[in-house]
Amino acid sequence: MELRISHEQDLEQILAVHAAAFGGRKGEEIAHLVNDLLVDSTALPLLSIVATVTNSIVGHVIFSKAKLTNPDQAVSTVILAPLAIHPDFQCRGIGGKLIKYGLTKLLTAGVELVFVLGHPTYYPKHGFCVAGKHGFDAPYPIPDEHADAWMVQELRSGVIGSVRGRVQCSDVLNQPQHWRE
Repeated sequence: MELRISHEQDLEQILAVHAAAFGGRKGEEIAHLVNDLLVDSTALPLLSIVATVTNSIVGHVIFSKAKLTNPDQAVSTVILAPLAIHPDFQCRGIGGKLIKYGLTKLLTAGVELVFVLGHPTYYPKHGFCVAGKHGFDAPYPIPDEHADAWMVQELRSGVIGSVRGRVQCSDVLNQPQHWRE
């Protein structure tokens, strides 16, 4: 398996991975979201990473620009969304490798906080913790029963606890339907 930054010519395979991973109508919606995120100027700088096996894309993740509203200090922030692994390649650690590779690239680029709305038993295995407990609100309210799905990871020690606020994301992600877990 190889991990690399995606290229324009990868788009068709990337969309197919998301459609297959999420399945049915949800898969189509996520593929549409990915397509729109990749051209959303408010999401830039954007980090799009693929996992390939024998030159076929089997996994994909996007990290897009975000910011905190009313922070005590300027903080470089991104949102991880979405992450998909083709069903034939799930449960092989590919998602974790995509996350780790992305976080390494983001740390090098000076990003300090990474947010995700995702499965509350999966993302903590990769260093994420509940964001609301640390004073970070999602762009849209998360119901109490799903509060543990809104998570954060600091890439620079000491950021969590020194800032708080509501996360503001790109125009494409700033739609209520993307904030239901």
